[in-house]
Amino acid sequence: MSAPTYTPLEERPLKDTICLFDVDGTLTPARLDASPEILELLQALRKKCSIGFVGGSDLIKQEEQLGKPAGVPVTTLFDFCFAENGLTAYKLGQPLPSNSFIRWIGEAQYKELANFCLHYIADLDIPVKRGTFIEFRNGMINVSPVGRNASTQERNDFEAFDKDAKVRQKFVAALKERFGHLGLTFSIGGQISFDVFPTGWDKTYCLQHLENEAKKPNGITYKNIHFFGDKTFEGGNDFEIFTDSRTIGHSVKGPEDTMRILKELFDI
Repeated sequence: MSAPTYTPLEERPLKDTICLFDVDGTLTPARLDASPEILELLQALRKKCSIGFVGGSDLIKQEEQLGKPAGVPVTTLFDFCFAENGLTAYKLGQPLPSNSFIRWIGEAQYKELANFCLHYIADLDIPVKRGTFIEFRNGMINVSPVGRNASTQERNDFEAFDKDAKVRQKFVAALKERFGHLGLTFSIGGQISFDVFPTGWDKTYCLQHLENEAKKPNGITYKNIHFFGDKTFEGGNDFEIFTDSRTIGHSVKGPEDTMRILKELFDI
């Protein structure tokens, strides 16, 4: 598709409304591409209100899943792009202020945390181990016992294994016991991993960008912030923003569910 054209934010029929979407399991199947149908629906929705995504991954992964299938940069598809929960953020293609995990935690404490994770994974008895067990991101680390290089089939197999073995749940419990004093949150999400980030740097972090919009000259106050996510249960990485008093939460089972709810809510 060609770069989408859009009406200025303040001229949209529902100008004080924004729809925010988790990526994996909400706009796309886990780690796979967005379908032409959902991309088309999002552009129809964009004619009515503001739209944005909020994902834990870095912008490169969202570019792969959302931008490449559309054939345009992901920052042109959405009004707001909140990668890494909003620590890396764009409005209409322009960067907003950012922050960093390493600046917050410091090298010494980070090294201790990383060493603990790698020792723990080394001692785990799980069916396969593939690589990239700690992915260092701008706003967090993502820890995967099986490794982020696992194939789609291996991811599915680990997810099924983890339901009974509770590998991630036990790993998180060990980390909380060892590093509870650091003010970190451990959030299980996706099929194979969990995120570690400073408390308050969950997906609600992105909401401060929207609140800042209201303070700008001719800025918009978003009175209705709809959030769509699939990991909305307690401990899931959508839980905090789903239950936040500033949002209207929608729990979905996958992209088809997201499309169904959008069609019902916004008559598109």
